[in-house]
Amino acid sequence: MTTFSRRAFGLAVGGLVAASTFGPVTRASATEDLSKVVLRVGDQTGATRAKLEAAGLLKDVPYQIQWSVYPAAVNLHEALKADAADIGSAADSPTVSAIAGGSKIKVVANFSNGGLGSSLIVPAGSSIKSIGDLKGKTISPTTRGSVAHYLVLGVLKKAGLTPSDVKLAFLTPTDASAAFQAGSIDAWGTWGVYLARTVGTLKATELIDGVGINTGNGILSATDSALADPRKVAAIADFADRVERGYQWSRENKSAYIDFYAKFTKQDKDTVESLYPSEAAYQRTPVDDALAASLQTVFETWKEAGVLTGSLKLNEYIYRGLPTD
Repeated sequence: MTTFSRRAFGLAVGGLVAASTFGPVTRASATEDLSKVVLRVGDQTGATRAKLEAAGLLKDVPYQIQWSVYPAAVNLHEALKADAADIGSAADSPTVSAIAGGSKIKVVANFSNGGLGSSLIVPAGSSIKSIGDLKGKTISPTTRGSVAHYLVLGVLKKAGLTPSDVKLAFLTPTDASAAFQAGSIDAWGTWGVYLARTVGTLKATELIDGVGINTGNGILSATDSALADPRKVAAIADFADRVERGYQWSRENKSAYIDFYAKFTKQDKDTVESLYPSEAAYQRTPVDDALAASLQTVFETWKEAGVLTGSLKLNEYIYRGLPTD
């Protein structure tokens, strides 16, 4: 198939050769027909596949994609660790937690919106009007080690509070949603489709978003075993390019994106439009020393919070072989 660029093949192979961890690879092996390659993609809530389909970006894929859907990043990373998926996207917080937990993965691409898209929300009519009012309240950061957990820690620090000043209730996204609706938690740190549905259906109030606390990094990770296969590396390079073009489609087709996301989240268009800026802000960024340093900061934050222990050099988990343009 001719839709996969020669440049992507060459760069993917060059990156694999440079990453000596995976051994030498010949250029000829990567130029074989990709039609028999099966790339196993882990997809949070199914949003990546749905958007790429809406954008028409899955019509000419020169390899096979085997999709699996997970409700949250922690579940996706469990699949990567178990080698049940080859690649998957998640925020930097759960990615770092997964690496610290022994997952054999590398960061292959990054997309950032500067911290938009995750928020700490409270019920409509809540007495909580500022982050200082969180003292003594029950907060669900959703799952431990998630981007929402990172946000909650940052919000508490910003308010001059510590985790011991509140009650943290770690719940799955669906359980947190149910608890929020039942009024058994006072605030909820959440993101994406969960945020859209709760704001739309329950008219929840956004107390604070992630800008200035979270990086907004969306990390595409690949397993070491996938990166050891030059043809899969070529497929991963192509897939990352499609994700990038998906964000470009969102920026250039606001109305079409809102139509798609309203249908996907089962929300009205006004609600989805209010969330559009976080989607439109995503840009692909280099996988370099600066990203490694940012991930290291995330790790040190988790250590300070007692979530992670030990030492970790995140620059050892950066794979620099994929193209960024």
